[in-house]
Amino acid sequence: MKVSLLQWALCSLPSTVEPSRQVHHDRHGRAWKRIVEVLMCRHKARNALGNVFVSQMRKVVSTLYNDSAVRVVIFRSLVPGVFCAGADLKERALMNNSESDLFVHGLRSLMTQIALLPTPTIAAMDGVALGGGLELALACDLRAAANSAQMGLIETTRGLLPGAGGSQRLPRMIGVTLAKELIFTGRRVGGQTALEMGLINRVVEQNQTGDAAYREALSLAREILPQAPIAVRMAKEAMNRGLEVDIGSAMAIERMCYARVIPTRDRQEGMAAFIEKRAPRYTGE
Repeated sequence: MKVSLLQWALCSLPSTVEPSRQVHHDRHGRAWKRIVEVLMCRHKARNALGNVFVSQMRKVVSTLYNDSAVRVVIFRSLVPGVFCAGADLKERALMNNSESDLFVHGLRSLMTQIALLPTPTIAAMDGVALGGGLELALACDLRAAANSAQMGLIETTRGLLPGAGGSQRLPRMIGVTLAKELIFTGRRVGGQTALEMGLINRVVEQNQTGDAAYREALSLAREILPQAPIAVRMAKEAMNRGLEVDIGSAMAIERMCYARVIPTRDRQEGMAAFIEKRAPRYTGE
């Protein structure tokens, strides 16, 4: 994907100047325009989750929520060697207790907003993802990482606990026992270890341009892109909602989601393509 010159200018200011635009999004070229990338570019603070960053991220995610043309969303960083360094502790130090609690509540709601995006989301982790940075990745459906990437919920080393969903999403993802060990110790793990834990989906060797995980995430997005978009969205909803309830209720959710796919043109197209032995042409209708 090519980012416009204006966007590169906004994201490549000298380190002494904090760019006014810390998060934005862009679509792929004509062939892959249904893949949207959320670009994090707070260079000076290593994409730390400050007030401006969080506010801009919230606006970008809100824009994507109701865009039916979007098939896959990739969250990536334009800061070399960093996905997201976590909380902006300099900003946090200036907050009183009430302000800090309110800010973290807003951060938690942002991660929920990301998790509730109806389309598949992929975190491309080409560098460190610590604390809130890993919580952002955990809010995504899928994660690709470079083997050199370091990640961890390190809040206990700062006198805190994961407060943006990490204490809940990590155990659901890798199991309670292992999640407790990682959170209690504040341990950081590399890409290969994260893959073995089930924390990420894919790990790749980092390349000379430092964007191997992004390229892998893009490859994964291109695998999703040809599939029926309504079916993919409903599958995501069925899984996400079903995980939060008992198995009987989950089956009812699956039935509800399945019922929403039955009358679609895409289902008819899928059946016709199978019978005619050709590739389906899905329209999202």
